Amino acid sequence: MNRYIKEVFDAHELIQRWFSDATAPQSVCDELLARFSPAYSMVTLTGHPLDFQKLCEFFAAQRGAKAGLQIDVGQPVLIAESAQHGVVTYQERQQLPGQAATLRYSTVVFEADAQGNLLWRHLHETAAG
Repeated sequence: MNRYIKEVFDAHELIQRWFSDATAPQSVCDELLARFSPAYSMVTLTGHPLDFQKLCEFFAAQRGAKAGLQIDVGQPVLIAESAQHGVVTYQERQQLPGQAATLRYSTVVFEADAQGNLLWRHLHETAAG
């Protein structure tokens, strides 16, 4: 599997665990946040901008906040890649027990740090209508 696409799946596994498990160790959040660039930016589903500091604050408050949450990533498409950058689009389906699923379309821009680790640099989410 392409390393940029693999990173999308791996990060969402951590997000699901952190959001759904109130007993998740802090190391899950730490590992998750280490995947994001300090220069991270995002356009949320509501159209609001989010930077790295706000992302950290958001995740810090979300441990176990969505018990039973299931996140399924599908239809990843590698738009562009180089040794230092990648762009991937994908669909993300989220569902809480007893609730209707939500679907969003996302585009992520990756950059590699000096050690070659992939970092999420920018994410744009759009709700499926």
